Amino acid sequence: MKNLMDYSVGGIAFFAVGFALMMGTTAGMLVGTDGFFLLGESYDVGTALTWFFMMVFCATAATIVSGAVAERPKFSTYVICSLVISAIIFPIYGHWLWGGGWLSSADFMTELGGGYGALDFAGSGVVHAVGGYVALAAVLLLGPRIGRYSNSGKPRPMPGHSVSLIMLGAFILWFGWFGFNPGSTLSAHELRISVIAVNTNLAAAAALAAMFITWIKFGKPDVVMTANGAIAGLVAITAPCAWIAPWASVVIGIVAGFIVCYGYWFIERHGVDDVVGAIPVHGFNGSWGLLALGLFADGTYGNYATEAPFITGLLYGNAGFFACQLISVVVSFLWAFGTGFILFYVLKHTTGIRVSEKEELEGLDIGEHGIVAYPDFVHAKSVSGREVS
Repeated sequence: MKNLMDYSVGGIAFFAVGFALMMGTTAGMLVGTDGFFLLGESYDVGTALTWFFMMVFCATAATIVSGAVAERPKFSTYVICSLVISAIIFPIYGHWLWGGGWLSSADFMTELGGGYGALDFAGSGVVHAVGGYVALAAVLLLGPRIGRYSNSGKPRPMPGHSVSLIMLGAFILWFGWFGFNPGSTLSAHELRISVIAVNTNLAAAAALAAMFITWIKFGKPDVVMTANGAIAGLVAITAPCAWIAPWASVVIGIVAGFIVCYGYWFIERHGVDDVVGAIPVHGFNGSWGLLALGLFADGTYGNYATEAPFITGLLYGNAGFFACQLISVVVSFLWAFGTGFILFYVLKHTTGIRVSEKEELEGLDIGEHGIVAYPDFVHAKSVSGREVS
């Protein structure tokens, strides 16, 4: 239901407000200033095409939050969250990088980068880091699920109900990423599209380093962390996929596998209850993707394939571009985490953001939607004086 709201409520919010702030044809350094409700000069085929493409990115950023906060938030709170992310949080940082804003076009940024400012080909920062850091703010203010930690603060495992669906989701995401990354060329006739597809696939495969990390640590290859490893590789390669050689995508994927494992264990030890690992997968690896572009861009391609200036990173002598990417990482965190924290803090102290303990134990399907999602499941509790499960 939350995912549906991201695509419907979020889609309307992006139509009414978000797209104008992000891609308005009259673009300032901070926001666009026209095209609200796709009115005026924005009512044309090309703008509609751009809106539709960006709207799906917008929904992706918003829906990252849903998995991290699962089993705790009020549904009404989440609807407001989806609306604000789609109308303001995603579009404004998106404008700074993709809509002619200051990160990509301010004089000091272009001079620092060598003729171009900060870059993000398909959204490691604009989509994934933004969603991941809003999710971090949300779970910090929500608090962990009931029973997730012992009285001494030790985390208890609370496995998902269907490993099969987890793996199916990973397969669908891996396949769908070939629309996310190669599709961001906006033209199947651009020859670079094959390089982007290869880099995307290699990074996802290499990020299965997560499997070997868990195999060594636990003596068994962890299925869920392996799936998250693949998605982490996809997130990390999303920014640099158009400007790097295939060997670099393998390195990026391996590092992503380490980040997702140790990032998740780090936040878990510190009381952050991220149900699906969205924060390390999307937040931490979104930032890694931006930095990886600043490291590994090798000068083969320009911003538009074969057009100069060609993009080079730190390993190829352009320390300034790496600095641009580092600035973008810091800005994405401060913007997404800061606005996300303000949003959930205000909601927490006004409407409230978490369901009651009774509703949480019964399940949000019952308390929030009046339906039993799993009729064959009974929560462990006392029934007629006997313990059942």
